[in-house]
Amino acid sequence: MDTGILILRLVLAAVLLAHATQKSVGWFGGNGLTKQAEIFASLGLRPGRAMVLVASASELSAATLLTLGLLTPLGALAAAGTMTVAGLTMQLAAGKFWNVAGGGEYPYLIAVVAVALGITGPGGYSLDAAIGGPLFGFAADPPAWVGAVIVVSAAAAAVPFAALIRRNRT
Repeated sequence: MDTGILILRLVLAAVLLAHATQKSVGWFGGNGLTKQAEIFASLGLRPGRAMVLVASASELSAATLLTLGLLTPLGALAAAGTMTVAGLTMQLAAGKFWNVAGGGEYPYLIAVVAVALGITGPGGYSLDAAIGGPLFGFAADPPAWVGAVIVVSAAAAAVPFAALIRRNRT
């Protein structure tokens, strides 16, 4: 099981890293900061540049923590919150759920994977497990309520963005 969780953590971290660098520096065929800021602003996420930087920083932080298996519930929360906001933004812009129609299906899936990692913990191949102790032991084997906190916090993170999008689009 530890190997499977490690693979899941690393793949999720790679996707988050790619998303962050697409937005911020244009890697992996991305738009880069200037163009992405215009897109964010057109979606109602203003100021666009600041919103891109916050989203990229959150994705990079989550990717780093998940790669290392360090403070894994925190990394899972950052990933789930950012991807919930992304999914909601896409869904509100498209008026559709499914990715093929421009909706938020894909970011929502990433958010769910992050939540699952927050619930299961990082597995044995992680710094949380290696360091142990009260804080890291908690992160290595999180109690069941941690998953609920991640879900509620990710949903709560999306609320102000939904309000901002609705206000800026009218």
